[in-house]
Amino acid sequence: MTTRREFMATGAAALLAGATAPPAFAQWRVSERYPDPRVEILDPSFAKYRLALASVERLATGMRWSEGPAWFGAGRYLLWSDIPNNRIMRWQEETASVSTFRQPSNNANGNTRDRQGRLVTCEHDTRRLTRTEFDGSITTLIDKFEGKPLNSPNDVVVKSDDSIWFTDPPFGILGNYEGHVATPELPTNVYRFDPSSGRATVAAADVNRPNGLAFSPDESKLYIVEAGVMPRAIKVYDVVDNGSKLANGRSFITAEPGGTPDGFRLDVDGNLWCGWGMGNEKQDGVKIFDATGKPIGFIALPERCANVCFGGVKRNRLFMAASHSLYALYVNTQGTPGG
Repeated sequence: MTTRREFMATGAAALLAGATAPPAFAQWRVSERYPDPRVEILDPSFAKYRLALASVERLATGMRWSEGPAWFGAGRYLLWSDIPNNRIMRWQEETASVSTFRQPSNNANGNTRDRQGRLVTCEHDTRRLTRTEFDGSITTLIDKFEGKPLNSPNDVVVKSDDSIWFTDPPFGILGNYEGHVATPELPTNVYRFDPSSGRATVAAADVNRPNGLAFSPDESKLYIVEAGVMPRAIKVYDVVDNGSKLANGRSFITAEPGGTPDGFRLDVDGNLWCGWGMGNEKQDGVKIFDATGKPIGFIALPERCANVCFGGVKRNRLFMAASHSLYALYVNTQGTPGG
């Protein structure tokens, strides 16, 4: 457990669940009831995914803006970004301890693992995509496209062929809170990067400010949040040409007023578990959609959830990076590999 001296020395604001919380969340506590009333069944098909004896747990709090959770099974820890605090945090499963993994992080946002187990990170301040090697060194994968600087890479996923797909909206260069002010020089594209050749191609150019993205379990579809439209939406594309291109982009879901999809991941049955909320506290949490776009479940949180990932020893624990905190819930399914 992080001692007070360590806390003061590192400047870490992460507090363990059960420790004194900031006043705004002083009333939050693990539900004493089973099943947890925060886990809501919107459609009978979701009932099988809810574990009757599992509650939403708050693992850490005190961040300014939590994003980009990624699970590392070999070390049994979770990494996530605290963007305005310019750091990547780490939660250790075996000890429940919270520490700073990297600071400065160049205002890191989205994180994932590649298929070799290395950390891949979207950095706002440096406007680049990086890979952390096994020796801890950091490799710049891409920071320019056709000679122009990227906007601010936001979210990232790695396909089974090792290709890296990421979104590039301008959010990190619109102000000095999550990056620094700069003028965009490229459209808000979705890119496919081939690490073996170092070559990037535009996978989708028709998404207004793309945000979260994830593949279907069989990788035949790619889902992308469109954040530059009101109401926000999620689009879906067919993956074609041996998995290298996208086609037939179309609407998957359109958020209702007060609902805001952000980052998301899929389970092995093809359901989307989406960070949700903003503007309506009753919609803050995680919303679950089946493969047809039907909302089937909801996990209520006291804060807007920005992004999620599956992890734990059996990949059946949903980690939720919310505004100031990190939450977790065991569920009766597993996340798709690579998510």
